[in-house]
Amino acid sequence: MSKELKPSSMKVQEFLSKNGQDFVVQEMPSSTRTASDAAASIGCTVAQIAKSLIFKHGETGEAVLVVASGSNMVCADKVRKATGITLTKADANFVREKVGYAIGGVPPVAHNSSVHTILDEDLNQYSEIWAAAGTPNSVFKLNPQKLSELTQGQWIDLAK
Repeated sequence: MSKELKPSSMKVQEFLSKNGQDFVVQEMPSSTRTASDAAASIGCTVAQIAKSLIFKHGETGEAVLVVASGSNMVCADKVRKATGITLTKADANFVREKVGYAIGGVPPVAHNSSVHTILDEDLNQYSEIWAAAGTPNSVFKLNPQKLSELTQGQWIDLAK
């Protein structure tokens, strides 16, 4: 773990600090781009990875953040039934434009603009979870309650 953070990770660290959190963004020596990579790098289970997925709102075209357990696939049907939001695929350009990060490093916080956030209730079973922190090899540890507070997300059953 290096002490020097890249600008994208520093943006996340600054957001956390400004919001009264003592979470520490860590640059890992190996990839955290996928949930499997992140779990292997960190030494936790894949399910403890809080993967941030950006979708496009089918009706408004706005960004929707889904923070899912690393072991779950998102069921768009369950999301639509619980929230009324139809999720459509977002490409890399859309993700970078709307939230300010590249796919594989999207954090659940510190976005360019506010995003509607949906949280996977399966994350609540863990006392500690890990989220991306702006780059494909940076992460920070938190708990589900803090994830909820920081994102103002809606908890739903969203796993396929």
